[in-house]
Amino acid sequence: MWMVKSHRIHQIQKTRVISLGRTGSRIPEQSVLANPSLMTPHLPPSPKPWNTTRILTASTSNKHVPVYVSLDSYRRIRLVNWIRKEKPSPEHANALKGDEAFLSADEYLKPTLEDDPLLEVPSEDSSDEEEIEVWPQSPLDLAAAKRQIKRLKQQLQRTKQDMIEYRAFVSERLNFTSVAESLKEPVPSSSIHVAAPLRDDDSHYFQSYGENDIHAVMIQDKVRTATYAQFIMTTPELFRDAVVLDVGCGTGILSLFAARAGAKRVFAVDASDIAEKAMQIVKANDLENVITVIRGKIEEVTLPDDVTHVDVIVSEWMGYGLLYESMLDSVLHARDRFLNPDGGVLAPSQCKMMFGLCEAAEIFKERVGFWSDVYGFDLAAMAADVYNEAIVDVVDSMASEPVVVKDLYLKTIAPKQLDFSSSFTLVSTTERKTNIHAFVLYFDTFFTASGEPIPEDSQVHFVKEGDPILAEVWQVGGKPHISRRMSSGGPLKKPKPKTTSFSTGPLSVPTHWKQTLFLLRDPIIVHEGTIVQGTFICKKSDDNSRELDVEIHYTVKYEGEEPSEAIVQVFKVR
Repeated sequence: MWMVKSHRIHQIQKTRVISLGRTGSRIPEQSVLANPSLMTPHLPPSPKPWNTTRILTASTSNKHVPVYVSLDSYRRIRLVNWIRKEKPSPEHANALKGDEAFLSADEYLKPTLEDDPLLEVPSEDSSDEEEIEVWPQSPLDLAAAKRQIKRLKQQLQRTKQDMIEYRAFVSERLNFTSVAESLKEPVPSSSIHVAAPLRDDDSHYFQSYGENDIHAVMIQDKVRTATYAQFIMTTPELFRDAVVLDVGCGTGILSLFAARAGAKRVFAVDASDIAEKAMQIVKANDLENVITVIRGKIEEVTLPDDVTHVDVIVSEWMGYGLLYESMLDSVLHARDRFLNPDGGVLAPSQCKMMFGLCEAAEIFKERVGFWSDVYGFDLAAMAADVYNEAIVDVVDSMASEPVVVKDLYLKTIAPKQLDFSSSFTLVSTTERKTNIHAFVLYFDTFFTASGEPIPEDSQVHFVKEGDPILAEVWQVGGKPHISRRMSSGGPLKKPKPKTTSFSTGPLSVPTHWKQTLFLLRDPIIVHEGTIVQGTFICKKSDDNSRELDVEIHYTVKYEGEEPSEAIVQVFKVR
């Protein structure tokens, strides 16, 4: 079936409908919507008005019959979907006058038939005089065939973009998100009130990842990108001939690594506009036969070619303090839907949230102390809110050994476990009396080829300036690093499972995650051996599920003294 733009027609006498597409639903020849009053739309004009269109529809005899309908775009959509859904009799269709309720009903804006060709919108650069050429069944020569392929590809690309725009319009018009959320709300009482607008936590999140700058920052983070590259490129036993799912693919850099490492198929999924760039990147690198970019939420997409399970799920889902943005929920959803239950591996496979004491004197001066004297004026009121929100910044040292407040083994953790409470005991390592202005939170990330938990004595790798990690991955000619064979001069010990890791803590080269700091209203005065003990509570914010609410309860104990009274501070991570 083809939709063809015709010459503008100013007077419509009659329309004839023979067939409406792939469902086989047909209406014999009849008059439909001959009433010229339909030229006056009930809605504001569409950004892409169709005006008069000519539709070629195929009957069972493969003969094409032209149909002329003079409608604004919204009502034309409703007409097509109404006929698809209701399958009216010839008599009913012939009796239409143009004032029927369905021509204004939003329910008929939702396509009855997925990818309905009758709803495809002509691109903006099409003029009223353009017609899409209906090619003969067989090109006459190779050159003609190449021209035909090129034009059909261009037409297909325009059609895909038109369908994306149409779906976005329908989604906005019918407000599907609000409808879904409203079903979860309790039934309102009979009292009259104005309901607050329903929240959409995803829109801004996905829009922010459509911009180039954020992807440049992430890719230029050498600790992050080079560690992923090192693991993927030096673990052929996992990636060679594997089916890989890249959740939140962004530019597709991890998918490109997986393809270079020998993956058989890679499905790169992203719901933001960056997916369009990822498609171009895949094509520019001649990897279209390996990587398939899918635009959509992982909770809603279906993998093509009847693929139901993948061997590896790779994703860079970590946010500030690890759990900010709540992208891990989507990765766990992908795990439960798509990961092969028999040996499937997540990369990374494990993350640890690390917590400790930090002097943070410079940050205190910049964020709080600065306001106390500004050209001789006291502007301290400007610093009042700094104690309510976490600060994302870089510190170069800690005043205690870090402790693990949450160990996330991705293969088994459940989404409900991402809201948690954890006790901690921190012992000051400072050699002199020091003011502690903040608690610090960061995370360590681990990759294993088996996907099994890391050994308990595993140490995270701290990347230092001049670390050879890039040289290990990027050999001349793009070949992956080849590990040396072990010496056979003596009895062999069973090697530890290979682990690749990186840290976002102060001992590593700073990453784009930096560290997450919780400034204390009252600094803790410590010396070596001072014990700070308490509870760290973290949960998704009630206001926005992609933000975090953190509570820190703590006491301070000096040698030979009883612990102080408990102090509580509450922070927002956003």
